[in-house]
Amino acid sequence: MDWKFLEGLLSGVNKYSTAFGRIWLSVVFVFRVMVYVVAAERVWSDDQAHFDCNTLQPGCKNLCYDYFFPISHIRLWALQLIFVTCPSFMVVLHVSYREERERKYQAKHGADRHLYDNPGQKHGGLWYTYLISLLLKTAFEITFLYLLHSIYDSFKLPRKVQCDVSPCPNLVDCYISRPTEKTVFTYFMVGASVLCVVLNVCEIFYLITIRLVTLKKRGLVHTSSIMKVRRNLD
Repeated sequence: MDWKFLEGLLSGVNKYSTAFGRIWLSVVFVFRVMVYVVAAERVWSDDQAHFDCNTLQPGCKNLCYDYFFPISHIRLWALQLIFVTCPSFMVVLHVSYREERERKYQAKHGADRHLYDNPGQKHGGLWYTYLISLLLKTAFEITFLYLLHSIYDSFKLPRKVQCDVSPCPNLVDCYISRPTEKTVFTYFMVGASVLCVVLNVCEIFYLITIRLVTLKKRGLVHTSSIMKVRRNLD
């Protein structure tokens, strides 16, 4: 997977993010992408090769591994990182759409005329796009955490599992390679994901609060203008 391409795309998102969004982006790259690329992939690289069962029955080992690991942690985390970063591109596309409209407007009415004060400012439709992207990121994070826990029944990997699926001749014991190390990485990645959820929720409340404060100020200004008009009429 080309993580450098993903990093280049998300760098554009950073320009239009709030302070919480920039912290979220740092957490994603430092504590998730970097850990995934540098360490996690190597830890899980030999998981199937070193999955040992106390039987020589052909096919038993492979089917037991597939039964207990229907999808690898490492592949599930790769999908999670893709899904949680994709909604941010909605903001970049919306800003690009605004910039294109601005370019066409200036070409028609002159370079001194502006359709937007700042195409990247989170007002109007862009505010809703940004909020929707946060809601989607939060939903994807929670969904993948639920999937990881439901597939493996826990975030902790056991040292030994017992399997009796066909063609195993009876109940066989199977042993997972480096379960303690994999458990540590699992908890670390889960913790980073939870931190990202907290940051997304904080940013959602921040956006809504700023929006309400702005609307309240506009309402006060509008009310003040009406009162002045009435006093002049009187």
